[in-house]
Amino acid sequence: MRINKFLSSAGLGSRRKVEALVNEGRVKVNGEVVDSLVFSVFPKDVVFVDGNEVALPAENVYVMLHKPKGYITAVSDDRGRKTVMDLLPENLKHLKPVGRLDYDSEGLLILTDDGELTYALTHPSHEVGKTYLVKVEGEIKESQLAVLRAGVVVEGKRLAKCKVKLQNYDGHISKLEITIFEGKNRQIRKMFEAVGFKVVFLKRTQIGELRLSGVDRGKYRLLSAIEIEYLKSL
Repeated sequence: MRINKFLSSAGLGSRRKVEALVNEGRVKVNGEVVDSLVFSVFPKDVVFVDGNEVALPAENVYVMLHKPKGYITAVSDDRGRKTVMDLLPENLKHLKPVGRLDYDSEGLLILTDDGELTYALTHPSHEVGKTYLVKVEGEIKESQLAVLRAGVVVEGKRLAKCKVKLQNYDGHISKLEITIFEGKNRQIRKMFEAVGFKVVFLKRTQIGELRLSGVDRGKYRLLSAIEIEYLKSL
């Protein structure tokens, strides 16, 4: 197995991140510094990163978490805020979040120790759609939805096209479903701000065709074999 795939599968991050570990001379195999990304690791080899031994998990773990508001998507926080890891038991705290949901958002979050899958689901070139339920103050018009669909300009940059449809308007709040194919920081909130609306509720309901189901807010469950197979096919 190539060294970058080994490190990624061992849960050390995306391919780009683990390649940086190799390029910075922080990886050793059998006591020797690895200086090539095409270096191959064999079953009896011993791999160290920054002096710590790393190994492939016996079996990767895949978790669906229903993230509540008030938690950050990180493994730790230097400001003392609650993180999504606080919602997991000790035997799952080695997992890493796939992508992010901001502090004020809730919904579907995948956590895993499968670095290859994390890369596949988060790299922009793969264009995996993420679907959200959004509520905004006021009545949004079709002309404004058309601007969003075409790719709204945020902070001087045009975002990719998205799918968005109005579900209902109750006289005060517009409820919508939106699917985006990027993952920029607070992207959906900024998109609606760009057309004059404040998001008051944001919940991720799907990643691709994988739906948030069978999980109460703040709880988690292991993904089924069929769900894992689907994610790996993306």
